[in-house]
Amino acid sequence: MTRARSFGLPLPGTPGPHNAITDVPGVEVGYTTLISGDGPLRPGAGPVRTGVTALLPRGRDGVLDPCAAGIHALNGNGEMTGSHWIAETGALSLPVLVTNTHAVGACHRGAIDWTRREHPEHREWMLPVVAETWDGYLNDVGGDHVRPEHAVAAIDAARPGPVEEGSVGGGTGMNCYSYKGGSGTSSRVVAYGSDAYTVGAFVQANFGSRGQLAVCGVPLGTDLADDNPIEDTDWLAPAGAGSVIVVIGTDAPLLPGQCAALARRVPLGLARTGTYGQHSSGDVFLAFSNANPGAISGGFPDPEPGYDTMTFVQWNQIDPFFEAVVQTVEEAVLNALLVARAMTGRDGHRSPALPHDRLRDLLTARGVLK
Repeated sequence: MTRARSFGLPLPGTPGPHNAITDVPGVEVGYTTLISGDGPLRPGAGPVRTGVTALLPRGRDGVLDPCAAGIHALNGNGEMTGSHWIAETGALSLPVLVTNTHAVGACHRGAIDWTRREHPEHREWMLPVVAETWDGYLNDVGGDHVRPEHAVAAIDAARPGPVEEGSVGGGTGMNCYSYKGGSGTSSRVVAYGSDAYTVGAFVQANFGSRGQLAVCGVPLGTDLADDNPIEDTDWLAPAGAGSVIVVIGTDAPLLPGQCAALARRVPLGLARTGTYGQHSSGDVFLAFSNANPGAISGGFPDPEPGYDTMTFVQWNQIDPFFEAVVQTVEEAVLNALLVARAMTGRDGHRSPALPHDRLRDLLTARGVLK
């Protein structure tokens, strides 16, 4: 598996041991990947190129302990359920799921089913976070292939450690800069006085037109304009249509407002890869801190009044965490592009892989690689 750093890209910052969001202690990631069928689209029957990604901010044992969280939407042509409650309370609980646009309902039900199975004592209402991007170029997106049990299976599969990338989970049928895209992740270690914390990003990359693509500051869209079936056919969507979901996680102690500030920095990392945030792309971001366990109780179901207390990074010391967000998001997108392999889906629609040899030649000619 060739990722951005093993390819030799000179990316800034110090990653964690797996260079993944799971470098944040407690975070777990799991997938359900659904691939079946070939040939013409038969609505309801396939071909199927889709799946579900599950992210557990505190692991399976901590899903009922809310994290501080914040959200940001660069462009609202997309969905992230539960976002109103996060905006209201700054609290995130339950697993976070990412899937295709028409599977949000099934995954929402699956998150509830999993929580009721694992925590039957939980009697409160549930507002799971489920986000989506559109995979209809390769997948029978309207075919109801993702079921609640697939969401349950993705949560059950969640683990710490290395994270698979490319055409897996919710990223299975996704495209990025008119190449095969999908799931990508990265992390950075951030020093804070005598302490060290980790910032991790997970990206479901399904955005950008070929002409926008840039790698390490080098515009490459013109040089890589050929072999572009997504844009060179009468496919229904405009060039660059899709969406991007980004989840930022950290173990640094942050207030909900500080998490929202991290989420607002995500577009700066995306822009390093060339996008400008098109109207046809839903660009929605979530950031959480799993520090301060037990601090955001919400007051339920205990009727007695009390106080919650949090430790948090000083606002005037937060810039290194902003920088880590930008770096991890850029690298997560590049990882998704470099790892993903070419895929053919419905009606013979083909999504080519980013050509490694040509990329290497172009970046060597520009002095980025030696």
